[in-house]
Amino acid sequence: MSDSKRVDKPWGYELWWARTDRYVGKILHVNQGESLSLQYHNVKDETILIQAGRLRFETRAAGEDGPLAVREMKPGDVFHISPGTVHRMTALEDCDILEVSTPELDDVVRLEDRYGREGTSKP
Repeated sequence: MSDSKRVDKPWGYELWWARTDRYVGKILHVNQGESLSLQYHNVKDETILIQAGRLRFETRAAGEDGPLAVREMKPGDVFHISPGTVHRMTALEDCDILEVSTPELDDVVRLEDRYGREGTSKP
């Protein structure tokens, strides 16, 4: 992939700046007050870096029950999301999030979604 690709989402947009058969690089722009799905991935492994804004980040480790851990993330904060980790991002301010991952873009299991996409695996 030589040029970036913009993918509009109900919560903002993604800019795909790298895509190979081994890795993907994206910038997620999440509008203030919007949330990504409560989701997990079976295979996809990703790491996020907050570039701008403040983010409410909820997680639960793979195989665990109980409430989600909640943390506020700010620019410079990093989190590794291993396969099976349940997670959700909510923008407290407009956020730009750098994401690098393995290339399984369709590997999304949505548990909850405010935009009616539960259970789907569309990128």
